[in-house]
Amino acid sequence: MGKKVKWSWSSALIGAASAVAAMALVGAKPKDPTFHLISINLTSFKLNFPVIDAELVLTVHVTNPNITPVHYSSTTMSIYYDGLLLGSSEVQAGSQPPKSCQLLRLPTRLDGLQLAHRASRFFGDVAKREMVLDAAVDIGGTAKVLWWDHNFRVHVDSHVTVDPLYLDVIDQENRSELEVFIA
Repeated sequence: MGKKVKWSWSSALIGAASAVAAMALVGAKPKDPTFHLISINLTSFKLNFPVIDAELVLTVHVTNPNITPVHYSSTTMSIYYDGLLLGSSEVQAGSQPPKSCQLLRLPTRLDGLQLAHRASRFFGDVAKREMVLDAAVDIGGTAKVLWWDHNFRVHVDSHVTVDPLYLDVIDQENRSELEVFIA
């Protein structure tokens, strides 16, 4: 009739462990990092009548929810007010361990000349103590998975409401989209 097959527990355990490991690698889909603006600190205020230039430090809480460390290159974040480019913030190159949080302090320069183009709206926002700013940044880098480096790009859009007098963050909505390049 047929041959009798010899059962081996060690082969079964190795096969099950291999299947679980393969499922974990396939199921470990990259997750979008999260960004949250913690505070805004005024570091310099220059009055070049009738224009006011300001330098700020933005403190941003960044979470890497992934199981891999990431290394990212330097980039510039653009800050908009009422659709007009108001200033920029420099993001220095760095890295972040897996499943971790860190605070980034981003030096920022706001151009008062651009704000002067929207002076009536700005003074209205100061009167109601709510100013809406938008920011956009693309961050590129690499994430190491086992022995391979994978390039990635994260696009972040932020919609932040601040008190223009005390620079308190009132409300914010941050969206990030992660794109991993396999090739």
